[in-house]
Amino acid sequence: MTTTTPSRGRRRAPSRMTRAAGKAAALQKPRVILALILLAALTGVMLLDGFLRAEVGGDERIRTGAGSDEVPDEVLGGGPILSFRGGQAQSVAVPDKTIALTFDDGPDPTWTPKVLKILEDNDIPGTFFLVGSMVARNPGIVKDLVDQGSEVGIHTFTHVDLSYQSSARVTREMEQTQLALAGAAGITTTLFRAPYSSRPDAIDDYSWPVYKQLGEQGYTSVFVDTDSDDWKTPGVSKIVEWATPSSGKGASVLFHDAGGDRSQTVKALPEYIKKMKALGYTFTTVSGATQKAGSGAQGADAGAAGTDQQANRQQAGGEQPGDRAPGDAPPGGAGSLQAAHRTATGATLFEGKALIAAVAVAELAVPGLAIGLAVVGVAVMGRFGLMVILARRHHRQRNRRRFSWGPTVIRPVSVIVPAYNEKECIANTLKSLAQSAHPIEIIVVDDGSTDNTSEIAESLGMPNVRVIRQENAGKPAALNNGVSNARYDIIVMMDGDTVFEPDAVGQLVQPFADPRVGAVAGNAKVGNRDTVIGAWQHIEYVMGFNLDRRMYDLLRCMPTIPGAIGAFRRDAVLEVGGMSEDTLAEDTDITIAMHRAGWRVVYQEHAKAWTEAPGSLKQLWSQRYRWSYGTMQALWKHRKSLTDKGPSGRFGRVGMPLVVIFQIVTPVFAPLIDVFTAYSMIFVDFKAALIAWLAVLAVQLVCAAYAFRLDRERYRYLLMMPLQQLAYRQMMYLVLIHSCVTALTGGRLRWQKLKRTGEVGTPAGAGR
Repeated sequence: MTTTTPSRGRRRAPSRMTRAAGKAAALQKPRVILALILLAALTGVMLLDGFLRAEVGGDERIRTGAGSDEVPDEVLGGGPILSFRGGQAQSVAVPDKTIALTFDDGPDPTWTPKVLKILEDNDIPGTFFLVGSMVARNPGIVKDLVDQGSEVGIHTFTHVDLSYQSSARVTREMEQTQLALAGAAGITTTLFRAPYSSRPDAIDDYSWPVYKQLGEQGYTSVFVDTDSDDWKTPGVSKIVEWATPSSGKGASVLFHDAGGDRSQTVKALPEYIKKMKALGYTFTTVSGATQKAGSGAQGADAGAAGTDQQANRQQAGGEQPGDRAPGDAPPGGAGSLQAAHRTATGATLFEGKALIAAVAVAELAVPGLAIGLAVVGVAVMGRFGLMVILARRHHRQRNRRRFSWGPTVIRPVSVIVPAYNEKECIANTLKSLAQSAHPIEIIVVDDGSTDNTSEIAESLGMPNVRVIRQENAGKPAALNNGVSNARYDIIVMMDGDTVFEPDAVGQLVQPFADPRVGAVAGNAKVGNRDTVIGAWQHIEYVMGFNLDRRMYDLLRCMPTIPGAIGAFRRDAVLEVGGMSEDTLAEDTDITIAMHRAGWRVVYQEHAKAWTEAPGSLKQLWSQRYRWSYGTMQALWKHRKSLTDKGPSGRFGRVGMPLVVIFQIVTPVFAPLIDVFTAYSMIFVDFKAALIAWLAVLAVQLVCAAYAFRLDRERYRYLLMMPLQQLAYRQMMYLVLIHSCVTALTGGRLRWQKLKRTGEVGTPAGAGR
């Protein structure tokens, strides 16, 4: 027995490992917070995009057939321009031989520019009642529209029937649209047209309070005299006919520049303009018509509502309806034709720009995520199919009667057990090895334990056990110490909390009959599987080892020899430099190094060991964080294999892409399946989304069931799989984000010790 003890005396300075661990620990909380922020940002982007598309907060109700007993007769029979000067409703009619050409539902990236071109060619203005969500998505069109001299009004943010909405929702619809206008064109407006409105005589008792509320806030509501009904696509001649006022009367005429196919509208507009000019009509904006009517309404007298509006400045933002003296020219150089416009300044302008920027991000991110999700979905389904096919082939190949690795390997092997504070488990581990049917020597490397681990190992009095003590230096150093002290040419490595089945070592070393084999991965199983967390990990282990590893074995690109049960040729380990301390995943690191050195790495399904999986979410997070981060480090370390030739290049061009796609990229995007599913269930189509999610779950269940069948496991644990998909996968996503942030910030971790209970005793007690 070799014993190394630390020197005593004065207090030593912190080691590099200690300092690195301290640095990493100091960064843990910010990284977790950043991972949560990223998840919250994703949710926020999706909700914003859904809100813009009226999937979030949308309301498709349209009120019809309501009475109008509370609406004043002078309003019902009045003109299409309604304001509330001094708190009193006042209607203004469009003067004779005058047309206020209005357009609803835009801006649309296809049709609005074509409409603007027609107006420009004919040198006439228009008034566009814009939907705020469309403004936010097409800000450039709004700026062009204003610069060209047309006027804009609000058509709500999400195109909802305001008569069904609360007062707060009404205000919010207006404020959000004002912000969108401020961000897009640097203006706000006092004009408003309600969705689904028509002529003044259609105002009912439910919509009337909305108009009064908005009138008190300084808005002018605009209705229709003549409706082209172009949305019905009746044909060009009908659109022109229906849009023509009768008997030379003036009119507020309605067309649409969005909301569907507007090709007939675009064709009808030039004919309509030509016809109306031939009849002696002039075209103007709503403000121009109001001023021309000489009524002194808000469009002509922008200061009339000043007293009422002062109390509501927070509503429109920037310059308010009462801020400009009568006769002052509004921004844009169009004079009275844009009298309803106000210059956005201060917080309103800043918030508007921020809204436009956020929408631009959402417009790019959500479709990108959707495409990424589709690609990942196809990749995942393809992977499942490939795993099942190759796993079946692997199982049939390795279990046929005539299969043999070569002459039976019966020579003794060295089993290395690195241990750090394993007092709960070390006795069970060594007792299981004592039952081994294969001749072995056992080397316990105590890596600076403080809990009498080495004393417990020695107290068992096992003749083939050697205990080596060293100062705490980490698991790779402990394994290297064991390798240097091993007597035999085949080395089995295991964890201090793992229990081997009696034939595990014998099964594990048989592939070494093939001189090309440099390392063998065993079949690690979760012993403490009767808890929720344990069951989740049990499912993951069975699917991972029985499908993933079989696939990687046949493709000859096994990425990892599990630390719980693996075997190596001693010469191969020394050839690649031993267990490296460069990464946190020393098992992945050395496995890749073996491939690059030309050794073959295989999977032995019959070599089974039982390990104690983390028993709490905190411990699970710590373990998976170390694994995922270490895998990233190992891949980065061996990145040159992508361009190498020979065995190294083969792994780099086959194994490395598979690991990156399915262990890093796919797990990051996989939770999006649940996020998009939840989003679709709540805001889009619950039934269709549920069916899609259940279909994906069914595919996973089939693959898991097949893996359980190959390993002769009980299917009852699969009942936990739906819950695993809902909770476990989200946690793994956060862990992976945490690992990515750690990689980017350059943090390092030491060998982390998980709390053990020792409940995994003998193989019989594993609780299958």
